[in-house]
Amino acid sequence: MTLQQKVPVTPPAARSRKNVVAPWGLGAALAALLFFVAALVAPQVLATHDPYALDLANALQAPSLAHWFGTDESGRDLYSRVVWGTRDSLLIGIGATAVSLTIALILGAIAALAGKYVAGTVNRVIEVLFAFPTLLLALLLVTVIGPSAFSQVFAVGVGTSPGYARMIRGQILSAKNSGYVEAATALGHSRGRILRHHVIPNAIRPLVAVIALSVGQSIVWASSLAFLGLGVAPPSPEWGALLDAGRLYITQAPWLTVIPGLVIVTLAIAATTIGKHIQASLEKGEK
Repeated sequence: MTLQQKVPVTPPAARSRKNVVAPWGLGAALAALLFFVAALVAPQVLATHDPYALDLANALQAPSLAHWFGTDESGRDLYSRVVWGTRDSLLIGIGATAVSLTIALILGAIAALAGKYVAGTVNRVIEVLFAFPTLLLALLLVTVIGPSAFSQVFAVGVGTSPGYARMIRGQILSAKNSGYVEAATALGHSRGRILRHHVIPNAIRPLVAVIALSVGQSIVWASSLAFLGLGVAPPSPEWGALLDAGRLYITQAPWLTVIPGLVIVTLAIAATTIGKHIQASLEKGEK
């Protein structure tokens, strides 16, 4: 028996099927995303109550037809607060993703394209940042800046950037050493033209799927900071702030923590599913 017969090789078609998202899963993810986008654009249409209206007589009511997600310790409708909190949570996630990818693109491009000493220095910086756990690095930054929505965006963006910087560096190096760049060089194209029209676009294109994944991940990290009391101040309905407020009543009114947590998980899963679908589509288009 030959070595090739002993070692099973997974066919390329089988490997590509691992990234294929089931139609029902993609449909559910798109439906969830549509709801969150609607809540972002027009929360007043989806909400059933004023998210800030106090009603102490109905405090800590369990979910019912009158209050779909129950009420909090001040009698405020939790469903309406979740809907209105979508705007803060999504904007924080999108903003953190933009900060993260901007920093990653700058560091990754310098590490891949600069001279030996500059690239080596930037690579060491990336490795040092990458050595810190994301939440720990974000905690350090928020502690220095102070709790606020801006600090959440900045801290999560910086905390998640090292991994993306390494990814972008690898993509740029792969594109720089590809056949089409060698052909463009042979045709006499300038270095700047090759970078603008060949290296950077082809290095960034596979990262489109990463953006969808990063938004959901950034919301999870930002909610973690808010849960630790380092996010938007009450009475903001931002999802992490809802988790932080609900933990004080976890035994008396568990829905105050469980429901916002499920909403965060739902968005993260929906973003991951859509990101995987985009990735599978890009891989299929390259074949």
